[in-house]
Amino acid sequence: MSRIDTSRTFLPVRIAVMTVSDSRTIETDTSGATLVARIGAAGHHVADRVIVPDDVDGIAAQLAAWIADPMVDVVITNGGTGVTGRDVTPEAFERVLEKRIEGFGELFRMLSYSKIGTSTIQSRALAGVAGGTYLFALPGSTGAVKDGWDDILVLQLDSRHTPCNFVELMPRLREGLKESNHHG
Repeated sequence: MSRIDTSRTFLPVRIAVMTVSDSRTIETDTSGATLVARIGAAGHHVADRVIVPDDVDGIAAQLAAWIADPMVDVVITNGGTGVTGRDVTPEAFERVLEKRIEGFGELFRMLSYSKIGTSTIQSRALAGVAGGTYLFALPGSTGAVKDGWDDILVLQLDSRHTPCNFVELMPRLREGLKESNHHG
């Protein structure tokens, strides 16, 4: 079973937070505020925080900017992962992702099922990697943000988590990118 190995060194990561919403402001963005508070409490750094409207081009542009920014290690979005016409966060992710982390969405929905039952099927939570940056898309409810952070991300973004974690892979995320670009 997974555990925190206290003999290992904790390595803080720089996390950018994007709330995808047509109606929220910084003052009314409880999901984003919850995420920011949990990131800080875990010992990580909030590299940036923005609210972006439900627009695939705008979301993709902000993701691309953070992927290109060496001061951002991880991006966590909240909102826009449902199935309505305005829910376009997964489509924006598809524009920038190099590799998908299939297990993230699967695990999120499995954990969510115990709390909200079959309603979890409406979530298109997903994750992946682009340009050496981890990208995670969570639903926009505060409960979903808590579940995604508390049950998955706080552990996978802790360098002391065993048997493995995302942080220990960070130095190797860009392996093969230059080589594959020459062949592509």
